[in-house]
Amino acid sequence: MNYLDFEEPIQKLESELANLRETAASTGTDLIPAITEIEERIKEKTHEIFKSLSPWQRVQLSRHPDRPYTLAYIEALTGGDFQELHGDRNVKDDKAMIGGLGKIDAYNCMIIGQQKGINTKMRQYRNFGMANPEGYRKALRLMKMAEKFGLPIICLIDTPGAFPGLEAEERGQGEAIARNLIEMFQLTVPIICIVIGEGASGGALGIGIGDRVLMLENTWYSVISPESCSSILWRTWDNKEQAAKALKLTAEDMLGLKLIDGIIPEPLGGAHRNHQGAFDQVKKSILTHLPKLLKLSPEKRIKERIHKFESMGVFNE
Repeated sequence: MNYLDFEEPIQKLESELANLRETAASTGTDLIPAITEIEERIKEKTHEIFKSLSPWQRVQLSRHPDRPYTLAYIEALTGGDFQELHGDRNVKDDKAMIGGLGKIDAYNCMIIGQQKGINTKMRQYRNFGMANPEGYRKALRLMKMAEKFGLPIICLIDTPGAFPGLEAEERGQGEAIARNLIEMFQLTVPIICIVIGEGASGGALGIGIGDRVLMLENTWYSVISPESCSSILWRTWDNKEQAAKALKLTAEDMLGLKLIDGIIPEPLGGAHRNHQGAFDQVKKSILTHLPKLLKLSPEKRIKERIHKFESMGVFNE
């Protein structure tokens, strides 16, 4: 288990708990009362820390190395009943953007998302979840396929941004994302977008236009990362915590600004501590919203989707 700096008190208690259990197992001593007491203290301390997280701490949690990524969610949501589809039929298959057909309970769906990679080798293979233009074009190809067969679309967002390399710009990164935006507004099938980790800039928005846009509790969604914001405003990363607060990027901020439709609660201590608990909450949310969206006519669904996004940022002086 990896621990963040603000989780240090929990780490000390869990280390103490592990020592007690090891002593009990090796000596046969009855240490159940002491173990129970430590377990309660861990719960209390976790509640205490996680009920008052700062925006920057939530950003740290969204990047936690033990946090489940898109493929893990897909495996859990579909029970392994998933067929990945590859390629944009133009350049190549972008490994940072994955998608395919899966069944979530009784619902056949097209599931699309960014995959960061679970270790150094896989992170390089997945380009750290930063898609090239062909990734967004593959996503759009799969969305169009879903529309053709009347399948709802589930988008799982977790990216530090679209890939900013020269070759990506040469192949039309901006155009690919912009094309996805206009096409997603007009898709006739239901679209549910869920931020499961980082939701950075156009990289996230490229698969982020939906009838329902949801965020897990310890995620962030913004036009820029706190570090990049700090480097622009202060010429240093040292003010990243101040930038995170100013950007209003947490799930609570986004819901308060009416930029998302709901927050999915995470298990106590975050999704990285209880993967199955996070999977269950995401699946519950999908199965709550999807039947309601399927009852709407395509015309009404598109109209409401467009109206929702058009209403963002509108104000009266």
